[in-house]
Amino acid sequence: MTVLDTDTASPAAEPQAGDIPLDDWRGVAAEKADEISAGGGLFLRARSRRLLGSLLRPHRRALAWASCLIIVVTGAEMAGPYLVSVGIDSGIPAIRRGDWAPVGAAVSGILVTALAGSLLRLRFLKLAGRIGQDVVYDLRGRVFRQFQRLPIAFHERYTSGRVISRLTNDLDALGELVNASLDGLINAILNVAVIGVVLAVLDPGLSLFLLICLPALFLLLRWYTRGSRVAYRRTRETIAALIVHFVETLNGIRAVHAFRREPRNDAIFHELSADYKRANADAMRLMAWLMPGIKAIGAVMTAAVLIFGGFQVMDHALEVGVLTAYLLYLRRFFDPLQDLAMFYNSYQSATAALEKLSGVLEEEAGVPEPRQPVQLPRPVRGELRFEAVRFAYPRREQQSADGAAHPEKIVLPELDLTIPAGQTVALVGATGAGKSTLARLMCRFYDPDAGVARLDGIDLRDLGDGDLRSAVVMVTQENFLFTGTVADNIRFGRPDATDAQVEQAARAIGAHQFIAALPDGYATDVKKRGGRLSAGQRQLVAFARAFLADPAVLVLDEATSSLDVPSERLVQRALRTILAERTALIIAHRLSTVEIADRVLVMEGGRVVEDGAPAQLLGAATGRFVDMHSAWVDSLA
Repeated sequence: MTVLDTDTASPAAEPQAGDIPLDDWRGVAAEKADEISAGGGLFLRARSRRLLGSLLRPHRRALAWASCLIIVVTGAEMAGPYLVSVGIDSGIPAIRRGDWAPVGAAVSGILVTALAGSLLRLRFLKLAGRIGQDVVYDLRGRVFRQFQRLPIAFHERYTSGRVISRLTNDLDALGELVNASLDGLINAILNVAVIGVVLAVLDPGLSLFLLICLPALFLLLRWYTRGSRVAYRRTRETIAALIVHFVETLNGIRAVHAFRREPRNDAIFHELSADYKRANADAMRLMAWLMPGIKAIGAVMTAAVLIFGGFQVMDHALEVGVLTAYLLYLRRFFDPLQDLAMFYNSYQSATAALEKLSGVLEEEAGVPEPRQPVQLPRPVRGELRFEAVRFAYPRREQQSADGAAHPEKIVLPELDLTIPAGQTVALVGATGAGKSTLARLMCRFYDPDAGVARLDGIDLRDLGDGDLRSAVVMVTQENFLFTGTVADNIRFGRPDATDAQVEQAARAIGAHQFIAALPDGYATDVKKRGGRLSAGQRQLVAFARAFLADPAVLVLDEATSSLDVPSERLVQRALRTILAERTALIIAHRLSTVEIADRVLVMEGGRVVEDGAPAQLLGAATGRFVDMHSAWVDSLA
């Protein structure tokens, strides 16, 4: 099955910009934030751990090597203060004796460890950056492939704004974490752990001051993490509202201009932007208290160690070099704590992003690929059969005021229908009669809840995607064209087609004349969504696309509903060419399209209530098709 003209966005799934009060936008934001903030806690959920494991598994050796490098780098950096103490306590007395070797050794050690640490850190940063970019590259590809693989039903409920957010904001959050923040985290953890041990070894007595300060540090960090979690959620809520409003405004820009909603939308945007500004200001206030707080505790600790240690030096209970090294290490102990606080913000954002992405990647296909696909016999004849098909659109459970669940609306109660190979069938009926649902089942956008839909006697659920795509093609009223040339859009369903085959398809449909008149002919860029072409021209390109794909079954879903009369006549001529020698389902409100059908099915409430050739149904004295035809003729008067 191939869908050639379906719009990839689904703007109708979200509220239209400017049509709801400002306070309701904040309600929309809260709902979005629940999904956006998922996974923002301290520990990863199971599915996020599975995703992270699968992303890191190919880089096990590189990660092990990076871990060794950062350990060695930390060791080299930690050696500096110790060598300073050796130079002071051993080198200076030796100089008085005329022996410069201890000082030379200490200075050489400091230079060598500094140079080695810098070179190894450079190597670590390059390696970590490569791993991070590979992980993000892999994840970006997985998410894009998954969005393409998931069925139309998923995209009808998963809005375009959320799709964009997954592929941009969430991947950026992960990229920031793996490319920058992880280095700071690893370095901070190792520094705090190693320095804590070194301080205890250098002088246990002085380390009592550190134990006294640790509760104050713990309380400060705990206050910050709790407050930042609230502030973080608030910023996510406000940015969610901003994104929703922005995307919906641009998706509905024609309606915005038509109804002069610019001032109202602008007022909503500025208020939401102000909310986001205030939320970020609150987060920055927390950081403004945290950094000076850590520095203040560190300064108090340093002053206490300096005073107490100074008295010990005067009493010859402590060497000057040891006190100097202790003070140098103590400074390095407090600086990484600020890095840990900064990492916590990035970590929250990244875990939330990872949870959302893992949710998308674990989304089950509503129409899964069969484990052992059955091959369609060649050539494909195109016989369609629906056997006791029952279907209701899936939806989220909704509760009424009394708490009772709303019953699910059944669109097709129990349909039995056979369409012989090569027959052109027109489906007519009121909106909601089940016409488009029947076409979607035939294209396997959905699977029946009960019963079987068959192509040439084979259950569609047993056909592989490749077979189905090549055999069944749908053309919709959107006649969606992608940015690129006319030729590229015609060969969309058959990328290996030659230029001659593309032109042959266009000539067969009747599109060659207007294409040749374009500035660059078949190489003319159609611009965004085919905006360079008229609606009728876009439809002819879509038909040429379908003709070139050469399916056994063609489904036309309201393919002429948006055309004016002259354009419709052009398309009608093209239809006679494209429908020849293939099975076709035509869904149309304009009964002019029905005239080319071999058979008409009048649907009502998901059932076929009239079935026959157009002339046969019109020849009846009464009937639904007669009434519809009369109403259509009156509308033309």
